[in-house]
Amino acid sequence: MLFENLNIIEPILKAIKDYGYTNPTPIQEQTIPALLEGHDVEGCAQTGTGKTAAFAIPTLQLLCNDQTFKKGNRSIKALVLAPTRELAIQIGESFTAYGKYTGLKNTTIFGGVSQGSQVRALRSGVDILIATPGRLLDLIQQKYINLQHIEIFVLDEADRMLDMGMGHDVKRIIAKLPRERQSMLFSATMPESISKLMDSILIKPVKVEVVPDALAIDTIKQSVFFVEKSNKKALLIKLLEDKSFDSVLVFSRTKHGANKITDELTKVGIESQAIHGNKSQNARQLALSNFKEKKIRVLVATDIAARGIDVDDLSLVINFDLPDVPETYVHRIGRTGRAGAEGVAFSFCDQDEKECLRDIEKLMEKSVPVNEDHPYPMGSSTTVTNTLGASENNNSRKKEYSKKQRPNSYFRKNKKIANK
Repeated sequence: MLFENLNIIEPILKAIKDYGYTNPTPIQEQTIPALLEGHDVEGCAQTGTGKTAAFAIPTLQLLCNDQTFKKGNRSIKALVLAPTRELAIQIGESFTAYGKYTGLKNTTIFGGVSQGSQVRALRSGVDILIATPGRLLDLIQQKYINLQHIEIFVLDEADRMLDMGMGHDVKRIIAKLPRERQSMLFSATMPESISKLMDSILIKPVKVEVVPDALAIDTIKQSVFFVEKSNKKALLIKLLEDKSFDSVLVFSRTKHGANKITDELTKVGIESQAIHGNKSQNARQLALSNFKEKKIRVLVATDIAARGIDVDDLSLVINFDLPDVPETYVHRIGRTGRAGAEGVAFSFCDQDEKECLRDIEKLMEKSVPVNEDHPYPMGSSTTVTNTLGASENNNSRKKEYSKKQRPNSYFRKNKKIANK
């Protein structure tokens, strides 16, 4: 299947070719024709499947049929809602790329920054608006935005919006949309709460699903390290001694945990930054930019902040904490091994996380290989001295870890952990 076979108009096809894209991904192949025919769509897909193009390309094409924008009579015809600033920015960049020959204008609005430049962009005329819910409602209340001309509505990463407590805001926005519209909803997971939300958005939708295990099993080399919670930071530092991993994304369950991990890495000379919801917009964008440009080697992120992180050739994903939702695991590790390339994913599992691991393996219908060749196995009395000089161990005794307990020959023998 080629993009030419999807009846995409020439201006958009030309932009796609500029980026070297010739073959649509499975979700694009199934979604684009349905949307061009005017159907609502319910999509279940992980990061890395190409879902942004799956809704951006048909949205651009459908709006190109409306020539009013070429006459200077612009109004917001398409609205895309995203949960985070990073994802909204990424979606906006995709619309700009695929629509550069169409004449359509898009802009992105989000909180955490001054609204001045966003208001000026809106006043100059916009066809496609990409927004986070809070800032959108704020600008609607200030009467800078009118949604009465919306023809296409996209709700992206619906599960994360509900996780972040945005459900009420989303419902308020939906209530302001015209009843006659084309809608699409995309989500990495489909819990019951999403099903209820879909009923208020979609009418007889075409359902498109990309099977998660097809993403994770075939192209990503996974391994799990059983380790005491108190030894996770030491294990992380030891694994990062392998310099062949030049771009590493580390997932933490909490914002506070992400900060602590970053502090520990920085103290031992490993360039790293954290990205999570408590960081300012400028700080988050700077961290992401530094990571993409390889100015820092490690980015530590929470799941919600990680939505929108799209880095080419990501060499390693580390689950410092296993997620409670098994689909989230697949979503995380899917950030490495893109486009059929091989990827590597390490996961730390303490005693309290074993049930999470079982749920993950049940979802993927296979076991994650266990890596036992590391210096901090679960149940070991090994004690690790942290960078602050305070020692940690499982029996609370203060005993300094020394190289005498683990000789250099041990590490030389087992240093190629990723190749086991």
